[in-house]
Parts: sequence; C-alpha cells; structure tokens
Amino acid sequence: MPRSNAQLVNPALQQVRETIIDCERCPRLRAYCKGIGETRRRAYQDQTYWARPVPGFGDPLARVLILGLAPGAHGANRTGRPFTGDGSGFFMYPVLHELGFANQPEGVSRDDGLKLRHAWIASVVRCAPPGDKPTPQEIRNCATNLAAEIEALTRVRVVVCLGKIAFDGYLAYLLQTGVIERKSEYTFAHGAEYTLPNGLRLLSSYHPSLRNTNTGRLNSTMFAKIFLRARELAGLKT
Repeated sequence: MPRSNAQLVNPALQQVRETIIDCERCPRLRAYCKGIGETRRRAYQDQTYWARPVPGFGDPLARVLILGLAPGAHGANRTGRPFTGDGSGFFMYPVLHELGFANQPEGVSRDDGLKLRHAWIASVVRCAPPGDKPTPQEIRNCATNLAAEIEALTRVRVVVCLGKIAFDGYLAYLLQTGVIERKSEYTFAHGAEYTLPNGLRLLSSYHPSLRNTNTGRLNSTMFAKIFLRARELAGLKT
C-alpha cells in the first residue's frame, strides 16, 4: 500500500520548514512577495496569497531530491507549495505522476491531495524574486535553508537540478560542505550526469519554465528521460 506523506513525520524537516517560513533575511524579496500578495493578479483577486518563504515538499524518505530556482510570483508565492499553481508545475507534475513520483497529475493548491513518493522538491531560493532573478547575495542568504533541508533528507541518492541556477546552488553546497574541491569540474547541460565523491548522483535538466516549454527547448519526452534515469540511479523499481 502506498505510503501517505501525512503519516510520515521527520522532526528535523519540520524544524527546517518552520525556520524557512519565518525567514526575513532578504528585505528586497520579502517586500516583493508581500507586495504581490497584496495587489494579486486579476485572476486570483479572491485568493489569499501565501506570500512567505516556501519550504520544500514531498516524501521525507525521498531518494530523489528535485531542486528548482525559486517560487513563482503567482505560483508557489500564492499557493505556498513548490511548483504549484503555475505553468512550470502544470508541465512537471504530469511527468512525475506518469513515472510514479506523484499520486496525481496536477498541483493547484496546498490542500489538493497531491502527494509525492520517493521524491522531495525544494529550491535554492525560497522567496519569489523580481524577474525570476535573485541576486548572488540572496542566493547565499538562503544557502543555510537549502543545507538544512538536504541534511534532513538522509535517504537521498539522486539530485535532479532544474536549471543552471539550481545546479550552481547545489554545487555551492557541495563545495561548502567539502564534498567537492572545485565547481569547475561540473558543467550544466540538459541530461548531464555526474557521480559525486560521496556516491550521490547528480542530474541536470533545463528548467520547466514557460520560456523553455513554450519554445520547445524542453518537452515532456526530454523531461521524462531525466526522471526515468533518476529512478534507475535511485534503485527504484519501474
């Protein structure tokens, strides 16, 4: 019988979640998120925006960590859950569902019943940045949140980075923790695969943003191949 995420409690992840939600380290990002939540997009005028830093989501026993850039201004910043309620999520969750990582193909709100199996989704920056472009200092400010979440996910065997900023953010974590000696040995490309010195496997994919999926730079077949490989490397049955 499939495990229910609600039945799995990881005290370390719970503490990380609370710390992330309460974070106020980046005044520019906090002001932007709050402002978006107050003005709201016309289609969401009747909704209350989350407008807080967004913690990770998924299976606490995950073998695959999926790492993105940051919450979307009217996606996760509105719904409070990664890749939920925006174009990137509408592209990603059907693929995760098809490959057995998600119990349903759509994520629209925090209480829509979506659960992940064997996967955890997080981002290198937890607040929506203007223009989807966090500053280097904002990425550094958020690095401790990423590190704490990674360290609480003790069963992860594969990390899938969505986009170059996520890839670079994860490499910075590996450098900071002494897992790698230099970032220059790892180059971002769609489908790139590395075996890290600690035995974990690193995969990279183009980010499932609308600018990539609408232009055909990334399609569902390309994306699915990444997660099929992640399943294989994580030792998950197909």
